[in-house]
Amino acid sequence: MDSVPAPGSSSDKGSAMLHGEDSCAAVEDGGEEDQHRPLILERIEKETGRTWRTVLSQRLRKHCSCTPEKAKSRILSFFPVLQWLPRYKLRDWILGDVMSGVIVGILLVPQSIAYSLLANQDPIYGLYTSFFASIIYALLGTSRHISVGIFGVLCLLIGQVVDRELALAGYLPESSLSGNDSSVPLAGNDSGVVGCDRSCYAIAVGATVTFTAGIYQVLMGLLQVGFVSVYLSDSLLSGFATGASLTILTSQIKYLLGLKIPRPQGWFTLFKTWYGLLSNLGNTNVCDLITSLVCLAVLIPTKELNDRFKSKLKAPIPFELFVVIIATLVSHFGHFNTEYGSGVAGAIPTGFLPPQMPTWSLIPNVAVDAFSIAIVGFAITISLSEMFAKKHGYTVDANQEMYAIGFCNILPSFFHCFTTSAALTKTLVKESTGCQTQLSGLISALLLLLVLLVIAPLFYSLQKCVLAAIIVVNLRGALRKFTDIPCMWRANRIDAFIWLITMATSALVNTEMGLLVGVLVSAFCVLGRTQRVQVLKLGRAMTREHYEDLASYKGLQTHPDVAIFRYEAPIYYANQSLFKKSLYRCVGLDPVKEKSRRVKFQNSKLQEEAAGVPTSKTDEKEAEAPAAVTLMMDTASRYLRRIVIDCSAVLFLDTAGVNALKEVRKDYGELGVAVELAQCKTSVLDTLERGGYYCNQKGGDAGENHTIFFTIEDAVRHVESRSTPNGDYKS
Repeated sequence: MDSVPAPGSSSDKGSAMLHGEDSCAAVEDGGEEDQHRPLILERIEKETGRTWRTVLSQRLRKHCSCTPEKAKSRILSFFPVLQWLPRYKLRDWILGDVMSGVIVGILLVPQSIAYSLLANQDPIYGLYTSFFASIIYALLGTSRHISVGIFGVLCLLIGQVVDRELALAGYLPESSLSGNDSSVPLAGNDSGVVGCDRSCYAIAVGATVTFTAGIYQVLMGLLQVGFVSVYLSDSLLSGFATGASLTILTSQIKYLLGLKIPRPQGWFTLFKTWYGLLSNLGNTNVCDLITSLVCLAVLIPTKELNDRFKSKLKAPIPFELFVVIIATLVSHFGHFNTEYGSGVAGAIPTGFLPPQMPTWSLIPNVAVDAFSIAIVGFAITISLSEMFAKKHGYTVDANQEMYAIGFCNILPSFFHCFTTSAALTKTLVKESTGCQTQLSGLISALLLLLVLLVIAPLFYSLQKCVLAAIIVVNLRGALRKFTDIPCMWRANRIDAFIWLITMATSALVNTEMGLLVGVLVSAFCVLGRTQRVQVLKLGRAMTREHYEDLASYKGLQTHPDVAIFRYEAPIYYANQSLFKKSLYRCVGLDPVKEKSRRVKFQNSKLQEEAAGVPTSKTDEKEAEAPAAVTLMMDTASRYLRRIVIDCSAVLFLDTAGVNALKEVRKDYGELGVAVELAQCKTSVLDTLERGGYYCNQKGGDAGENHTIFFTIEDAVRHVESRSTPNGDYKS
């Protein structure tokens, strides 16, 4: 038949069709045949002769060469502040940056102290963390709006690691310590840190985890793998954050009630925590309970007012700061710590502690935990960065964001800090108060510096239950996601399923396990979609040369002796057998079963002839009839001569997919039904050529003539003009 050589063959010379003798004869027949001739496109010759050494040397020359222009470009890209600061519009931007920086700084003070409790650290370390993160991201970050600092989910993950390592090192749980004294040394502990009390060892663990997570993030930036964030879908991250929020909420209830119970470790911590809470409910501290209820009664409605009137308010009212100040004064003058045994923040030193190296011996213990923390921190940061960049019409560099958040963890880890990332609540506040650049982050850092140098000791009497109330109130946004489940289910059931599985695993089993399960479920859902795809039978529109699914649209026409089908998925090892089964079912004929039936029929006839059984008139007619394939399609019975498979939706093939198409063509060919492929993508054509699909079935050369059809209509016209009565073959 008319043909083109396979793509890449030595004889094609870049042409999509090589005309044989039959083609030349067709040209001489006149213009009527020309309109039935398939579309001819000429392939662009690909560059050949390049070895891997040549490619490697070219890339090394490109990336490793150093010129003044390239060095300047690298420095500017690594320090984005050098790009936007010289172009800073002082009159237009300074007011918004100062206002947003001050407001976010005011919010950071109580939240930094509160989230230190969640990370099982002293309050001063939360202030350190927010201070250093704000400065470093302002220098290295590419987003103008996000606020980098303490994030609740990461604090939870850090706190779990810290509790585990404290227990392994032999430190007593916090509930076993007397009063406020967290500096009780434990003889015989094998922490590896000489002269280190419980608080000191806790921040040593947190800083080591933070350092390791930062190293992971910088390495991912060096390897240019910022694209990994695309594998963490919105539904996965949302489900993970909601599940972690449930764990955070449960972990703070003991502070709301004033109970001193250790934080459970391992899996199913939610159930263990609730068991401990219910078992110790009789030991509730009434002073802490009343304080918690009052704080919640004040914070919940005021936060709702801030949300409802945020469009009218120039800046959100810092009710959290007011609650912290008032609660500290009441606790101090009411002697809640000494008179009622209420837990307080304790002594908060001023200034900065000397830098300290991470505890290298702890890195093997926390390496796996640090990896999950690094992934979560980067994914949240890049998601928020891209969201606000898209909203305000600029772009962010995913790999530079990886560097920025990595150094926001590496450098502060030497200054007694723990892991940071972008935080949604503070980012929304920052944007709504007029932020234009990361100068607002430097303003927030200045405010935190004032607190660290002067104001921090004044929070000595601040009750822990007040900090827990602030954390619980800030979980409202994540917990509201439960009300969105019906909408998510109606919009996309697969995304809703991923959300539910990730949320349930994060909350009920283990936080890190929830992230892993979410990734695996997302991957299996993608694979599952390729398993559920069915072959569609197509019909032609009445007024145009366009083909669509017969089961989806009305008024489509079918051809009398050509059946057209489409498969809307890649064909690869995992679904190639399902593709064949679906095709056979849609065609209405399984060639393997049909051949088996014919063999049985022939064997039975031979046995009857050998036994001398007389042949009936019916058997004689069947023996004389041609081996035609009769199929029931729609409601009419007709002869099928050709099958055209529309491959426009087949993104790729592997070896198993090519073999599956070979088997389909061979099995139907033995029954007198030819199979043609149409609208194959260039990559699919190349794979078919390399896989030997176009080789002669009898072992011919790859250069044998064959036709490439760029449209379904070309394939249909071609097979109609060249089709012969079904069954004219010798099997």
